[in-house]
Amino acid sequence: EVERENNKDYNQVLLDVQRSLRRFPPGMPDEQREGLQEELIDIILRVLGRNTQLHYYQGYHDIVVTFLLVLGERLATALVEKLSTHHLRDFMDPTMDNTKHILNYLMPIIERVNPEVHDFMQQAEVGTIFALSWLITWFGHVLSDFRHVVRLYDFFLACHPLMPIYFAAVIVQYREDEVLDCECDMASVHHLLSQIPQDLPYETLISRAGDLFVQFPPSELAREAAQQYSQQMAASTFKDFDLTPEQQRPDTVLRRRRREKQALKGAAAGAMVATAQPTTARRFVRLAVMGLTVALGAAALTLVNTALEWAPKLDLHLFP
Repeated sequence: EVERENNKDYNQVLLDVQRSLRRFPPGMPDEQREGLQEELIDIILRVLGRNTQLHYYQGYHDIVVTFLLVLGERLATALVEKLSTHHLRDFMDPTMDNTKHILNYLMPIIERVNPEVHDFMQQAEVGTIFALSWLITWFGHVLSDFRHVVRLYDFFLACHPLMPIYFAAVIVQYREDEVLDCECDMASVHHLLSQIPQDLPYETLISRAGDLFVQFPPSELAREAAQQYSQQMAASTFKDFDLTPEQQRPDTVLRRRRREKQALKGAAAGAMVATAQPTTARRFVRLAVMGLTVALGAAALTLVNTALEWAPKLDLHLFP
């Protein structure tokens, strides 16, 4: 017997299962469907209860219901538990960091099979979020024909956990003409790719995905995927204060400081020479300095006034 009400994931699982009507065969009697939904909830909570390191994510139920409909509750529970600690493990972390990292394999694959489509998508800045539901539900959430879902699940079960990403790349490649004919902006391309055609040549695409996996294995793409992940971090894109490794070496820093001291000494010597010039020259220098001082004073006053205008706002944010 599964304890439901005291389970931290129960409410979210219940909501997701109640919204999963389209995942059940059309024409199924309501009583039978409701019974299967209860079994679906039990399977999910049972697997999570036995494996406390796993965290439920929205879309997990789309995978579980597929196995429930094919295998029944007992076998589905055993298979889902195994998958949750292997193929689906990265999706069940407390954060989506690993899931986003897996998505980062998509663009390097597309770049290798079709540089033109890759460049178009990069220019549109569409990213990879359109493929998120494909990945975490093994396409179960986006395909309406149950036969196609089951065929893909057979394929993914027999393959490397990253195979769904290769299949996603193959779908994008298959839709090359549609993508390139689309407006080159994020909204248009995202909308297009989010809507998967239901009449895809699945056997051809499955064969192509397998070929790509052999041709471009994950080990070859890992560095590019990691680089894409680092580039998505806001901090990693801020270069204003960056120094090259050479500039940060201790001897380089010391040499730079010596040069700065020498420059200051040279400026001081120049000032002493200037004081020895005739009175007329000193007068022109004095006038120039006065003009510069007035200009700097005006600029400083403007800066202070601006700072005072912003100061109350900064206080609110920095010193709550």
